[in-house]
Amino acid sequence: MGGKRLRLSEQEVEIINEYRGSELKNLNNNTALDLHLRERGILKKDVVSVKHWQNMNGELRFSIVTKENQSIEESEILNKIQNLIDKHAPCYPKLKKVSGEHLLVINPADIHIGKLAIETETKDAYNNEIAYQRVMEGIIGIVEKSKGFDIDKILFCIGNDVLHIDNVYNTTTASTPQDVNGKWWQHFELALKLYVNSIEILQKIAPVDVIHCMSNHDYQSGFHLAHALKSWFRNSEDVSFDISVNHRKYYVYGKNLIGLEHGDGAKMDKLPLMMANENPHAWAQTKFRYWYLHHIHHKVKHKWLDGKDFIGVTVEYMRSPSGTDSWHNRKGFTGVPKAVEGFIHQKKSGQVARLVHYF
Repeated sequence: MGGKRLRLSEQEVEIINEYRGSELKNLNNNTALDLHLRERGILKKDVVSVKHWQNMNGELRFSIVTKENQSIEESEILNKIQNLIDKHAPCYPKLKKVSGEHLLVINPADIHIGKLAIETETKDAYNNEIAYQRVMEGIIGIVEKSKGFDIDKILFCIGNDVLHIDNVYNTTTASTPQDVNGKWWQHFELALKLYVNSIEILQKIAPVDVIHCMSNHDYQSGFHLAHALKSWFRNSEDVSFDISVNHRKYYVYGKNLIGLEHGDGAKMDKLPLMMANENPHAWAQTKFRYWYLHHIHHKVKHKWLDGKDFIGVTVEYMRSPSGTDSWHNRKGFTGVPKAVEGFIHQKKSGQVARLVHYF
Protein backbone atom coordinates (compact mmCIF):
# COMPACT_ATOMS: atom_id res chain seq x y z
CA MET A 1 0.00 0.00 0.00
CA GLY A 2 3.06 2.27 -0.26
CA GLY A 3 3.07 3.04 3.47
CA LYS A 4 -0.40 4.58 3.42
CA ARG A 5 -2.50 4.25 6.54
CA LEU A 6 -5.60 2.04 6.20
CA ARG A 7 -8.80 3.73 7.36
CA LEU A 8 -11.53 1.78 9.11
CA SER A 9 -15.13 1.89 7.99
CA GLU A 10 -17.82 3.01 10.44
CA GLN A 11 -19.00 -0.59 10.77
CA GLU A 12 -15.46 -1.78 11.64
CA VAL A 13 -15.12 0.95 14.29
CA GLU A 14 -18.43 -0.14 15.87
CA ILE A 15 -17.21 -3.75 16.02
CA ILE A 16 -13.95 -2.69 17.74
CA ASN A 17 -15.79 -0.57 20.31
CA GLU A 18 -18.24 -3.40 20.99
CA TYR A 19 -15.51 -5.90 21.88
CA ARG A 20 -13.11 -3.46 23.56
CA GLY A 21 -12.73 -4.17 27.29
CA SER A 22 -14.26 -1.69 29.73
CA GLU A 23 -11.59 -2.31 32.37
CA LEU A 24 -8.12 -3.78 32.69
CA LYS A 25 -7.96 -7.60 32.87
CA ASN A 26 -4.68 -9.19 33.82
CA LEU A 27 -5.06 -12.15 31.45
CA ASN A 28 -1.56 -13.51 32.12
CA ASN A 29 -1.86 -13.13 35.91
CA ASN A 30 1.20 -10.87 35.83
CA THR A 31 1.89 -10.24 39.52
CA ALA A 32 4.53 -7.63 38.65
CA LEU A 33 1.83 -5.50 37.01
CA ASP A 34 -0.48 -5.83 40.01
CA LEU A 35 2.36 -4.84 42.33
CA HIS A 36 3.28 -1.90 40.07
CA LEU A 37 -0.30 -0.58 40.19
CA ARG A 38 -0.68 -1.13 43.91
CA GLU A 39 2.55 0.68 44.80
CA ARG A 40 1.45 3.72 42.80
CA GLY A 41 -2.12 3.78 44.05
CA ILE A 42 -3.61 3.16 40.60
CA LEU A 43 -6.90 1.27 40.38
CA LYS A 44 -7.34 -1.20 37.53
CA LYS A 45 -10.67 0.37 36.60
CA ASP A 46 -8.83 3.64 35.86
CA VAL A 47 -6.31 2.08 33.43
CA VAL A 48 -6.88 2.64 29.71
CA SER A 49 -3.85 0.77 28.31
CA VAL A 50 -0.64 -0.96 29.37
CA LYS A 51 2.63 -1.57 27.54
CA HIS A 52 5.01 -4.10 29.05
CA TRP A 53 8.64 -4.90 28.27
CA GLN A 54 11.98 -5.88 29.80
CA ASN A 55 15.15 -3.81 29.65
CA MET A 56 18.60 -5.25 28.92
CA ASN A 57 19.03 -6.13 32.60
CA GLY A 58 15.84 -8.17 32.64
CA GLU A 59 13.97 -5.58 34.73
CA LEU A 60 10.24 -5.23 34.08
CA ARG A 61 8.98 -1.93 32.71
CA PHE A 62 5.40 -0.70 32.35
CA SER A 63 3.92 2.24 30.49
CA ILE A 64 0.42 2.89 31.85
CA VAL A 65 -2.17 5.31 30.52
CA THR A 66 -5.03 6.23 32.87
CA LYS A 67 -8.33 7.96 32.26
CA GLU A 68 -8.00 11.69 31.81
CA ASN A 69 -10.62 12.46 34.42
CA GLN A 70 -8.51 10.81 37.13
CA SER A 71 -6.11 13.74 37.37
CA ILE A 72 -6.23 15.76 40.59
CA GLU A 73 -6.46 19.52 40.41
CA GLU A 74 -3.82 21.51 42.29
CA SER A 75 -6.52 23.31 44.31
CA GLU A 76 -7.90 19.95 45.45
CA ILE A 77 -4.48 18.85 46.69
CA LEU A 78 -3.95 22.13 48.55
CA ASN A 79 -7.40 21.86 50.14
CA LYS A 80 -6.57 18.37 51.40
CA ILE A 81 -3.29 19.61 52.85
CA GLN A 82 -5.08 22.54 54.49
CA ASN A 83 -7.63 20.20 56.05
CA LEU A 84 -4.83 18.01 57.38
CA ILE A 85 -2.99 20.92 58.97
CA ASP A 86 -6.23 22.37 60.36
CA LYS A 87 -6.34 19.44 62.77
CA HIS A 88 -2.97 20.33 64.23
CA ALA A 89 -1.56 23.86 64.03
CA PRO A 90 0.16 24.61 67.34
CA CYS A 91 0.21 28.09 68.81
CA TYR A 92 3.75 29.31 69.41
CA PRO A 93 4.51 31.96 72.03
CA LYS A 94 5.63 35.26 70.58
CA LEU A 95 9.37 35.78 70.78
CA LYS A 96 10.59 38.59 72.99
CA LYS A 97 11.87 41.46 70.88
CA VAL A 98 15.47 40.87 69.85
CA SER A 99 17.91 43.58 68.86
CA GLY A 100 20.86 43.19 66.55
CA GLU A 101 22.40 44.05 63.23
CA HIS A 102 22.99 40.62 61.70
CA LEU A 103 20.99 38.32 59.45
CA LEU A 104 21.60 34.58 59.68
CA VAL A 105 21.03 32.84 56.34
CA ILE A 106 20.60 29.07 56.61
CA ASN A 107 20.45 27.26 53.30
CA PRO A 108 20.25 23.42 53.42
CA ALA A 109 20.38 22.89 49.66
CA ASP A 110 19.40 19.87 47.55
CA ILE A 111 18.46 17.52 50.38
CA HIS A 112 16.78 15.01 48.03
CA ILE A 113 14.65 13.17 50.60
CA GLY A 114 13.80 9.85 48.97
CA LYS A 115 17.15 9.40 47.21
CA LEU A 116 18.75 5.97 47.59
CA ALA A 117 22.51 5.43 47.48
CA ILE A 118 23.88 2.02 48.49
CA GLU A 119 27.37 2.10 49.94
CA THR A 120 28.54 -1.14 48.29
CA GLU A 121 27.75 0.41 44.90
CA THR A 122 28.63 4.08 45.41
CA LYS A 123 30.83 4.10 48.56
CA ASP A 124 28.45 6.77 49.79
CA ALA A 125 25.32 5.58 51.63
CA TYR A 126 22.28 7.85 51.58
CA ASN A 127 18.65 7.31 52.52
CA ASN A 128 15.77 9.08 54.27
CA GLU A 129 17.18 8.59 57.76
CA ILE A 130 20.61 9.92 56.78
CA ALA A 131 19.02 12.89 54.98
CA TYR A 132 17.02 13.87 58.05
CA GLN A 133 19.92 13.42 60.48
CA ARG A 134 22.37 15.40 58.34
CA VAL A 135 20.13 18.41 57.87
CA MET A 136 19.16 18.57 61.55
CA GLU A 137 22.81 18.21 62.54
CA GLY A 138 23.78 20.84 59.99
CA ILE A 139 21.23 23.39 61.18
CA ILE A 140 22.19 22.90 64.82
CA GLY A 141 25.85 23.17 63.81
CA ILE A 142 25.27 26.43 61.92
CA VAL A 143 23.34 27.87 64.87
CA GLU A 144 26.22 26.99 67.21
CA LYS A 145 28.74 28.60 64.85
CA SER A 146 26.64 31.77 64.66
CA LYS A 147 26.83 32.42 68.40
CA GLY A 148 28.66 35.65 69.10
CA PHE A 149 26.75 37.57 66.43
CA ASP A 150 23.73 39.64 67.47
CA ILE A 151 21.14 37.96 65.22
CA ASP A 152 17.90 39.89 64.79
CA LYS A 153 16.55 38.04 61.73
CA ILE A 154 16.88 34.58 60.14
CA LEU A 155 16.41 33.78 56.46
CA PHE A 156 15.59 30.08 56.06
CA CYS A 157 15.78 28.81 52.47
CA ILE A 158 13.59 25.81 51.61
CA GLY A 159 12.79 23.87 48.45
CA ASN A 160 15.67 23.31 46.03
CA ASP A 161 14.99 19.60 45.47
CA VAL A 162 14.07 18.86 49.06
CA LEU A 163 12.12 15.91 47.59
CA HIS A 164 13.81 13.52 45.17
CA ILE A 165 10.71 12.61 43.13
CA ASP A 166 7.54 14.42 42.11
CA ASN A 167 4.96 11.66 41.54
CA VAL A 168 3.87 8.07 42.17
CA TYR A 169 6.04 6.81 39.29
CA ASN A 170 9.31 7.57 41.14
CA THR A 171 10.40 10.17 38.61
CA THR A 172 11.31 13.83 38.70
CA THR A 173 9.00 16.50 37.32
CA ALA A 174 10.50 15.89 33.87
CA SER A 175 9.84 12.10 34.17
CA THR A 176 13.45 11.08 34.80
CA PRO A 177 13.43 7.75 36.75
CA GLN A 178 15.18 7.76 40.14
CA ASP A 179 16.43 5.19 42.65
CA VAL A 180 14.27 5.80 45.70
CA ASN A 181 14.06 4.88 49.36
CA GLY A 182 10.43 4.48 50.46
CA LYS A 183 7.14 5.81 49.08
CA TRP A 184 6.39 9.32 47.84
CA TRP A 185 4.06 10.06 50.76
CA GLN A 186 6.72 8.98 53.26
CA HIS A 187 9.11 11.46 51.65
CA PHE A 188 6.54 14.26 51.93
CA GLU A 189 5.77 13.55 55.58
CA LEU A 190 9.46 13.34 56.52
CA ALA A 191 10.27 16.59 54.69
CA LEU A 192 7.43 18.36 56.49
CA LYS A 193 8.68 17.03 59.83
CA LEU A 194 12.23 18.15 58.99
CA TYR A 195 11.18 21.69 58.14
CA VAL A 196 8.83 22.00 61.13
CA ASN A 197 11.56 20.90 63.55
CA SER A 198 14.08 23.22 61.88
CA ILE A 199 11.86 26.30 62.14
CA GLU A 200 10.96 25.46 65.74
CA ILE A 201 14.69 25.61 66.55
CA LEU A 202 15.29 28.82 64.60
CA GLN A 203 12.30 30.81 65.83
CA LYS A 204 13.62 30.60 69.39
CA ILE A 205 16.58 32.74 68.25
CA ALA A 206 14.96 35.42 66.07
CA PRO A 207 12.00 35.93 63.71
CA VAL A 208 12.26 33.60 60.71
CA ASP A 209 11.55 34.54 57.10
CA VAL A 210 11.02 31.42 54.99
CA ILE A 211 11.62 31.57 51.22
CA HIS A 212 10.84 28.65 48.91
CA CYS A 213 12.71 28.02 45.64
CA MET A 214 10.93 26.05 42.90
CA SER A 215 13.13 23.20 41.64
CA ASN A 216 13.39 20.57 38.93
CA HIS A 217 13.07 17.35 40.96
CA ASP A 218 9.93 18.35 42.89
CA TYR A 219 8.41 21.33 41.05
CA GLN A 220 4.87 20.46 42.16
CA SER A 221 5.32 18.47 45.37
CA GLY A 222 7.85 20.96 46.75
CA PHE A 223 5.33 23.76 46.14
CA HIS A 224 2.65 21.81 48.00
CA LEU A 225 5.10 21.08 50.82
CA ALA A 226 5.85 24.79 51.23
CA HIS A 227 2.12 25.56 51.55
CA ALA A 228 1.66 22.78 54.11
CA LEU A 229 4.53 24.29 56.11
CA LYS A 230 2.96 27.75 55.95
CA SER A 231 -0.33 26.33 57.21
CA TRP A 232 1.47 24.67 60.10
CA PHE A 233 2.93 27.98 61.32
CA ARG A 234 -0.07 30.15 60.57
CA ASN A 235 -0.51 30.86 64.29
CA SER A 236 3.09 32.00 64.75
CA GLU A 237 3.72 35.76 64.57
CA ASP A 238 7.47 35.21 64.26
CA VAL A 239 7.46 33.15 61.05
CA SER A 240 6.70 34.65 57.62
CA PHE A 241 6.65 33.00 54.19
CA ASP A 242 7.44 33.86 50.56
CA ILE A 243 6.33 30.69 48.78
CA SER A 244 4.91 31.93 45.49
CA VAL A 245 5.49 30.03 42.26
CA ASN A 246 7.90 32.73 41.08
CA HIS A 247 11.20 31.11 40.11
CA ARG A 248 13.40 33.95 41.40
CA LYS A 249 12.93 35.38 44.88
CA TYR A 250 14.49 38.49 46.43
CA TYR A 251 15.14 39.51 50.01
CA VAL A 252 16.35 42.83 51.43
CA TYR A 253 18.15 43.20 54.75
CA GLY A 254 19.61 46.64 55.42
CA LYS A 255 22.06 47.34 52.60
CA ASN A 256 21.94 43.68 51.45
CA LEU A 257 19.94 42.46 48.45
CA ILE A 258 19.83 38.65 48.26
CA GLY A 259 18.54 36.73 45.24
CA LEU A 260 17.51 33.08 45.53
CA GLU A 261 16.98 30.64 42.66
CA HIS A 262 17.39 26.91 42.28
CA GLY A 263 20.06 27.30 39.61
CA ASP A 264 18.37 25.52 36.70
CA GLY A 265 16.76 28.66 35.28
CA ALA A 266 18.48 31.70 33.80
CA LYS A 267 22.16 31.38 32.98
CA MET A 268 24.51 32.62 35.67
CA ASP A 269 25.85 35.56 33.63
CA LYS A 270 22.32 36.97 33.20
CA LEU A 271 21.41 37.05 36.88
CA PRO A 272 23.12 40.34 37.91
CA LEU A 273 21.26 42.48 35.38
CA MET A 274 18.05 40.52 35.97
CA MET A 275 18.31 41.44 39.64
CA ALA A 276 18.66 45.12 38.74
CA ASN A 277 15.85 44.99 36.17
CA GLU A 278 13.37 43.08 38.33
CA ASN A 279 14.10 45.06 41.52
CA PRO A 280 15.21 48.57 40.52
CA HIS A 281 14.12 50.16 43.80
CA ALA A 282 15.84 47.53 45.98
CA TRP A 283 18.91 47.71 43.74
CA ALA A 284 19.11 51.48 44.23
CA GLN A 285 18.70 51.23 48.01
CA THR A 286 21.33 48.51 48.58
CA LYS A 287 25.09 48.25 48.21
CA PHE A 288 25.87 44.54 48.74
CA ARG A 289 24.14 42.10 46.40
CA TYR A 290 24.27 38.30 46.29
CA TRP A 291 22.80 35.37 44.40
CA TYR A 292 22.61 32.05 46.24
CA LEU A 293 22.06 29.20 43.78
CA HIS A 294 21.71 25.43 44.14
CA HIS A 295 21.16 22.48 41.77
CA ILE A 296 24.77 21.39 41.05
CA HIS A 297 25.72 20.42 44.65
CA HIS A 298 29.19 22.00 44.60
CA LYS A 299 30.83 25.35 45.08
CA VAL A 300 31.08 27.85 42.23
CA LYS A 301 31.84 31.51 42.85
CA HIS A 302 32.10 34.43 40.49
CA LYS A 303 31.81 38.19 40.77
CA TRP A 304 30.58 40.86 38.35
CA LEU A 305 31.73 44.47 38.72
CA ASP A 306 30.33 47.46 36.86
CA GLY A 307 32.38 49.84 34.75
CA LYS A 308 33.27 51.93 37.78
CA ASP A 309 34.40 48.87 39.67
CA PHE A 310 32.66 49.62 42.95
CA ILE A 311 29.27 47.92 42.93
CA GLY A 312 29.27 44.11 42.66
CA VAL A 313 26.98 41.11 42.57
CA THR A 314 28.41 37.90 44.00
CA VAL A 315 26.99 34.62 42.70
CA GLU A 316 27.52 31.37 44.58
CA TYR A 317 26.33 27.78 44.28
CA MET A 318 25.60 25.96 47.54
CA ARG A 319 27.00 22.63 48.66
CA SER A 320 24.56 19.83 49.46
CA PRO A 321 24.30 17.27 52.28
CA SER A 322 22.99 14.72 49.76
CA GLY A 323 24.84 11.50 48.97
CA THR A 324 25.97 10.30 45.54
CA ASP A 325 23.52 7.93 43.87
CA SER A 326 24.24 5.20 41.31
CA TRP A 327 23.94 7.40 38.19
CA HIS A 328 26.20 10.17 39.50
CA ASN A 329 28.72 7.58 40.70
CA ARG A 330 28.89 5.97 37.24
CA LYS A 331 29.37 9.37 35.61
CA GLY A 332 32.19 10.23 37.99
CA PHE A 333 30.41 13.06 39.83
CA THR A 334 31.95 12.07 43.15
CA GLY A 335 34.24 13.45 45.82
CA VAL A 336 32.29 16.68 46.39
CA PRO A 337 32.25 17.85 50.05
CA LYS A 338 28.88 17.23 51.73
CA ALA A 339 27.75 20.19 53.78
CA VAL A 340 25.01 22.51 54.99
CA GLU A 341 25.96 26.16 54.56
CA GLY A 342 24.97 29.41 56.24
CA PHE A 343 25.99 33.06 56.07
CA ILE A 344 26.03 36.10 58.32
CA HIS A 345 25.07 39.43 56.76
CA GLN A 346 25.61 42.68 58.62
CA LYS A 347 23.05 45.41 57.90
CA LYS A 348 25.59 47.94 56.67
CA SER A 349 28.61 45.77 55.73
CA GLY A 350 27.23 42.90 53.64
CA GLN A 351 28.27 39.29 54.08
CA VAL A 352 30.72 39.17 57.00
CA ALA A 353 30.92 35.43 57.74
CA ARG A 354 30.51 32.05 56.05
CA LEU A 355 29.39 29.12 58.21
CA VAL A 356 29.82 25.55 56.96
CA HIS A 357 28.92 22.28 58.65
CA TYR A 358 30.62 19.35 56.90
CA PHE A 359 29.69 15.67 57.02
